[in-house]
Amino acid sequence: MSAEKAAAKANADVAEMNYEQARDELIKVVAELEAGSVSLEQSLGLWERGEALATQCEKWLSGARKRLDDAVKNKKAEAN
Repeated sequence: MSAEKAAAKANADVAEMNYEQARDELIKVVAELEAGSVSLEQSLGLWERGEALATQCEKWLSGARKRLDDAVKNKKAEAN
């Protein structure tokens, strides 16, 4: 199994997280990376996890932005 596939498999649970769960774990991952107390291999795994978590957060935020934009458009359409 390639390293890329292994990382995807290891981070498969991220897709099921809500925004708050992904954000909270991302904060922990960043803190652990900043502490520098893990090996290079562990750091790479944490980095990959962090990327997956950040992507999940972005998906949630993009979805929320679209819903808000749609609501504003609908509100304006109703006012006219």
